[in-house]
Amino acid sequence: MHNALKIEKAADLLASYRQSLTPIKSLPAELRPTSELEGYLLQEQVNRLLSSPLGARVGYKIGCTTPVMQRFLGIPSPCAGEIFSRTALKNSGRVPRDGFIKIGIECEIVVSIAETISPHDFSKKPFSPSDVIDSLMVGMEIVDDRYDRYQTLGIPTLIADNFFDCGCVLGDPVSRWHDIDLKSLLGTTSVNGVVVGSGRGSLIMKSPLNALQWFIQSMMKRGAVINQGEFVMLGSVVETKWLEAGDVAEVEIESLGSVSLRVE
Repeated sequence: MHNALKIEKAADLLASYRQSLTPIKSLPAELRPTSELEGYLLQEQVNRLLSSPLGARVGYKIGCTTPVMQRFLGIPSPCAGEIFSRTALKNSGRVPRDGFIKIGIECEIVVSIAETISPHDFSKKPFSPSDVIDSLMVGMEIVDDRYDRYQTLGIPTLIADNFFDCGCVLGDPVSRWHDIDLKSLLGTTSVNGVVVGSGRGSLIMKSPLNALQWFIQSMMKRGAVINQGEFVMLGSVVETKWLEAGDVAEVEIESLGSVSLRVE
């Protein structure tokens, strides 16, 4: 099958599964991406289809940047996905339980990008991660385990499906962040008023800035552009916590504030 046709057919399937809340099983062998690069190429097409119902891309998530999440998912390396405007909530969000297959939340440090980064510019002068951060935010990633068995799908297919992402709740930007030690920041997840996990920024590839560096380099290798004003969620310092209708979850990052989500 011609590669463009393969990507189109696979993207149609993945986008329809997500929109219909159909658990994703292994794609047919002839449509299955076989490398991370193929996974990201397929992700681009999937996200073109999803942008109509979910809105334009406003940010990114990086998964598996911490030992706790690598152990939890059994995946040893970071993977990135995109986040759409209609799924990005502010400060205190509400979502319906029936809008997800298995809803979960994660505790994250988020950066807002200060300037557009393109492969052309990057080749002239590599960007230092701290140079491209406009502000920091506390973030709660909303994830959905929409997979029949994610352990058997393969990393390229999970990448193509934006790696569990289903949205986020973002706090207010903190622009005076240069004196904050990102590695020591403590993140805490609470559900219904009970603390269920915590972790420090140093869990994120030894420093959150290392995760941002990985992301920038990965995007540049793929010939992609990171736009000014987009945000990047750097990975969860707390293992995913699954929620049910009636639950109220809160994520707090010291010095950055807190956000909450109610599942209705």
